[in-house]
Amino acid sequence: MHFNPISLAKIYPDYIPKAIREDYEEAHAILNLSPKASATLSRRCLQGMIRDFWKISKGRLVDEIEALKELVDPSTKSVLDALRKLGNIGAHPEKDVNLIVDIEPNEALKLLKFIELLMQKWYVERHENELLLQDILELDKEKQSKRKTNQ
Repeated sequence: MHFNPISLAKIYPDYIPKAIREDYEEAHAILNLSPKASATLSRRCLQGMIRDFWKISKGRLVDEIEALKELVDPSTKSVLDALRKLGNIGAHPEKDVNLIVDIEPNEALKLLKFIELLMQKWYVERHENELLLQDILELDKEKQSKRKTNQ
């Protein structure tokens, strides 16, 4: 018997805020059912990450991405803006209600892959760096105390 997993979402650690992880997991879960809704959730996930990780909160995602411009490389900023605009397709109707702009599942998946990249670059790497720095500081403390006892 073969079971398909309900979602291909990665499981992220608790040091990433629960709301961000839930938006990401939900975006994955509805990927094939509603790619537009998935893209909208990826956009929401991105906004949550910018507000939490970078402590930038401007009310509008476009302004938050603009404030991030000096903190990320230019190609990342361009993709942040593209993700925002693609997420807007699901969040805001077109001026002409008869115009339908669709997002395909493979396109929404690319947005999720970018969210995964940002989670790795921002949260996971920061956490691993902090652990390494703490280990080195503790090692130094231990060695310095041994030096003092041997004098």
